[in-house]
Amino acid sequence: MDQEANVSDGSSSPSTAGHTPGGPDVPAAASGAPRSLAEALRARDDASLAALLRARPDLLAPVPGDLTQLATRAGTRASVVRALERLDRFALQTAEALAVAPDPCPYGILAGLMTGDHGPDGQPGATDVLAALPGAVAALRDQALLWGDDERLRLVRTARELLTPTASRPSPTGLGPTVAEATAGMSPGRLQEIVATAGLPATHDPVSAVAALTSLFTDRDRMSALLDRAPAEAHQLLGRLVWGPPYGEVTANPAPPVRWLRDHGLLLPVSARTVVLPREVALHLRGGRAHRVPEPVAPPVPAVHEHRPQLVDANAAGQALAAVGTVEELLSSWEDTGPLVLRAGGVAVRDLKRTAAVLDTDEATAVFWIELCFGAGLLAGDGEADERYAPTPAYDDWLELPPQDRWAALAAAWLPATRTGALVGEQDAKGRTLSALGPGLDRSAAPEVRHRVLSLLADLPPGGAPDHGALLARLAWEHPTRTPSDLRPRLADWTLIEAERLGVTGRGALSTHGRALLRAGTRAADDTPAPGTVADPGTTAAAAVPAARPETPGPEGAHPHPEPPHAPTPAESAAAAAAEAAALLGPLLPEPVDHVLLQADLTAVAPGPLVRELADTLAVLADVESKGGATVYRFTPGSVRRALDSGRTAADLQAFLAEHSRTPVPQPLGYLIDDVARRHGHLRVGAATSYVRCDDDSVLGEILADKRSAGLGLRRLAPTVLASTADPAALLAGLRSLGYAPAAESATGDVLVARAAAHRTPPRTAPAPVPDGPPVPDGTLLGAAVRAIRAGDLAATAVRKEPAAPSTPLAPGELPRTSAAETLATVQAAALTGSAVWIGYVNAEGAASQRVIAPVRVEGGFVTGYDHTSDEVRTYALHRITGVAELAEDQV
Repeated sequence: MDQEANVSDGSSSPSTAGHTPGGPDVPAAASGAPRSLAEALRARDDASLAALLRARPDLLAPVPGDLTQLATRAGTRASVVRALERLDRFALQTAEALAVAPDPCPYGILAGLMTGDHGPDGQPGATDVLAALPGAVAALRDQALLWGDDERLRLVRTARELLTPTASRPSPTGLGPTVAEATAGMSPGRLQEIVATAGLPATHDPVSAVAALTSLFTDRDRMSALLDRAPAEAHQLLGRLVWGPPYGEVTANPAPPVRWLRDHGLLLPVSARTVVLPREVALHLRGGRAHRVPEPVAPPVPAVHEHRPQLVDANAAGQALAAVGTVEELLSSWEDTGPLVLRAGGVAVRDLKRTAAVLDTDEATAVFWIELCFGAGLLAGDGEADERYAPTPAYDDWLELPPQDRWAALAAAWLPATRTGALVGEQDAKGRTLSALGPGLDRSAAPEVRHRVLSLLADLPPGGAPDHGALLARLAWEHPTRTPSDLRPRLADWTLIEAERLGVTGRGALSTHGRALLRAGTRAADDTPAPGTVADPGTTAAAAVPAARPETPGPEGAHPHPEPPHAPTPAESAAAAAAEAAALLGPLLPEPVDHVLLQADLTAVAPGPLVRELADTLAVLADVESKGGATVYRFTPGSVRRALDSGRTAADLQAFLAEHSRTPVPQPLGYLIDDVARRHGHLRVGAATSYVRCDDDSVLGEILADKRSAGLGLRRLAPTVLASTADPAALLAGLRSLGYAPAAESATGDVLVARAAAHRTPPRTAPAPVPDGPPVPDGTLLGAAVRAIRAGDLAATAVRKEPAAPSTPLAPGELPRTSAAETLATVQAAALTGSAVWIGYVNAEGAASQRVIAPVRVEGGFVTGYDHTSDEVRTYALHRITGVAELAEDQV
């Protein structure tokens, strides 16, 4: 077992008599100084344990049985790596300094490594370093990465291994190995040569030789005297290595300065062609500093542009309205002929280009809108044999909402989304190109970065736009980049672009409705209820049972705690924030208009957003020519035919335009509608495979004579009927491309009306974000977990009376077997005296456990009592108790 997880033996373990789950803790050891991480955790109060579990939720999967298990889990490599990644730059610099310091390390030595030999006067900013250092040490302690008092600070072993510099894993400190590490494989003769050249007394013991060199290099006066004898070129060489990297290559016949440094041990060989600057020498040359530039203070994020808040809100509202319109346009274009789903999932490049052309934007922006629709649950695959993407039934519900609520639904889906559309076109780890709506786009850090960027914008005065470089510097300080492939800087850039595109920001500043939306991501995490307290085990067992709890004994029956007050769930908080954002956005949006302005050039101008009925009909009757503050629609033969295909007549279209136009219907537009209507349905297409029929046989002859119709496979069956090898849909499209206006008909000869928005997928749920590790536990779970860990630790560390004469040797911590009579007598005596006992129990599933209980009642083959291990009143079957033992006198 790791050193950090070791528990003290029975003589120095905490007394269970003074420990109450959920109450104050007793010191871990008589001296007050913890000897292991488990003892340090045992000395914490419940609020501190809850804070640890909230900051490192992976420690709760599953809930540890006691504090020793918690300490062991906190020292595993995966958990430590995750905890280190969440440190800010100064806390990480402090941990890196501890990794190159002696173990254990007094606080004074750590302060010297952070500020240098001369303390606050040694370098600029040293005062800030000393002021921030206690907070950094406390943060490392809170995260269970550091334990021990200020005279014996110890990094968790795994953290030290990860942060200690090695040849394959250099440290940000730029330091190399110690003299002892660098000379580990050196011959004793070579060590003696270095000792003699450095002017030290000869020794035949390699350990003593290394200790002598280390003492020389850490003695400031003697080291300065040695360096004064070095050639000037040697100082230049040391200057190039002092701040890292500490390794350098040498030739087989090195220059005199290099030879002098090597002979005096200031450079030690790593291989035949590589030397390293020992850590002690580098620290002397640095003046004792572990870091070149400590960063104790977070970089500020100033506002470089300050706009009027009203201007920001108006600009963001315009973007929000445009976003809603873009989503409608995208999904309406995918209603009937959405793109096919690739075999591996996602949208093909040609379909993406086609969608970008429809939206009149670039492909990267089109990907953003496609992924946003998918994340909001408005778009999905239809599940057919030839699967295509199409709107979901939720899209119809979304269309019925007011514009501000539609925007809020989109923004609420964007904020926690882990799918990162900006990665489309790049390659994954296996060299496969990432596609829109395809696999491999989830990035768990995206929501966290998104929330943090918007939070930094919210910290600025209303209307303030940040400096982009300062914003990235702040994020880099809060989450230092440890790998070149870290996406956080790019995620921050994408967040700023997407927030502006979506209307969360305006002119680079956070809008009023954007601030309201952000409250969904800044839900308070300090809602942990105080874990329930129980009576002291030294009191009577009856007093330990709350009077308000009814007792209904049964096999392992339990009386649960009263339900805590309901706290809003993250989903409820997000919904409330979205509703508030929509309420703030609503007054900023223009009221929908119920009219258009028809013009003689076959266009119509919508002076604002249209009411739903008018917008739906006009979208079928005309094509959008331009968008902006006013939308321009153009009437074409194809658009008028589309309206006729939907079941309207020419008279219906004329009446509709006359009703909704503030200007008279222009004569050219009336002529266009009448002319298309006169030719519409002149040709009829049905299924033979397919056929064309027309009362005018000359029209059919014209079609047959047209060379462009060869691909339709037409042949004449009768003077007024043509048969085709193409399916009806392809035949309709082919004839329309030839300039005709055919209509589809049913098997009974009736005209088939093509309804708009006919194709929908089956009901689909929006994709769930992929979390970055386990979710953050809520207050209820934290309180229950702390109580369970405390109770398990109490049971694990309780001291029992040893049996007078055990029949068989017992392993440490093992309960003796007792007969049924002995078990009954012991628990009855405990119930009468109000004392607690230790039992071994096997439940109905065969799982064995050990528990500390305070019996209250023994009857009918069951014992009912307060279970300190589970922190509740439970009932146990006597025949399932394998052994029972009284607690030691100081435990009762």
